Amino acid sequence: MTGYSLHIGLNRVDPDAYGGWDGKLNGCVNDANAMLRLATATGFQPVQLLDAAATSQAVITQIGAYARTAVAGDLVLLTYSGHGGQVGDIDGDEPDQQDETWVLFDRQVLDDELRRMYAQFAAGVRVLVISDSCHSGTVIRDVERDAVLQQEREHDLGLETGARGGPPAVLPPAAVARVMPRGVAEKDDKARRATYEFVQSLAGATTDQDVSASVLLISGCQDDQYSYDGPVNGEFTGTLLRVWDEGAFAGSYVDLHRKVLDQMPSRQQPNFFPMGTPDEAFLAQQPFAITPPAGATTAS
Repeated sequence: MTGYSLHIGLNRVDPDAYGGWDGKLNGCVNDANAMLRLATATGFQPVQLLDAAATSQAVITQIGAYARTAVAGDLVLLTYSGHGGQVGDIDGDEPDQQDETWVLFDRQVLDDELRRMYAQFAAGVRVLVISDSCHSGTVIRDVERDAVLQQEREHDLGLETGARGGPPAVLPPAAVARVMPRGVAEKDDKARRATYEFVQSLAGATTDQDVSASVLLISGCQDDQYSYDGPVNGEFTGTLLRVWDEGAFAGSYVDLHRKVLDQMPSRQQPNFFPMGTPDEAFLAQQPFAITPPAGATTAS
């Protein structure tokens, strides 16, 4: 069995591609470096794409290469750290009429495109996606964004008690949400409408049923929340690394998610989303283990 991994981190994007916005962040390259170290230590064959190297073409091409190479029983790990965004949906598969995106160096890559890439993996391949970015998908994120952020800041500075009864989490004064600003997003969607409609049309109406591989997405927050950047790591990635404890963690992916969730503030609750062919053995195995658990089905 073979493990393949791709680690994407963007502390900046091309301002010429986004109307002058450079998307500056602090911790995303550190996140990608940390996940590269984790993958190397656990036996993956890694590739890394940082900042200007993390273009839409490079990312899609590398995922496609893994889809052609990986066979049943292999594990493919994809990690992304950077801004999340939205563009208008044209195929009606999104209840909020918005496709969530990864904001890459040259353009946004849509969730429709990523789902189409996952559909190219063979049955029996396990695909683990760790995404430390915002994927805001509710109406509240389209109005009064700054007011909502201020409410979250006040909540986590101690005006209310933490959700699990412990001390309230403190949001650093300089905390930055990893989300493309509304004005930039609207301009980008308008400027690239033809491109985004083209890639949505190419991707087609791919559903979970079209994905033969077993895919698990663990993302930095819920659809109605933000993922936050930090001076060293993103809040989600930093927490995941602490829980992982350089491999000392023992448990399943379900346990890993629960432990990370327990250590995160109420304003940012990581999501756990399996898709494709259900594989309970995959979800129950030791995280990042390349060898499938005993009894797992690896035949296509």
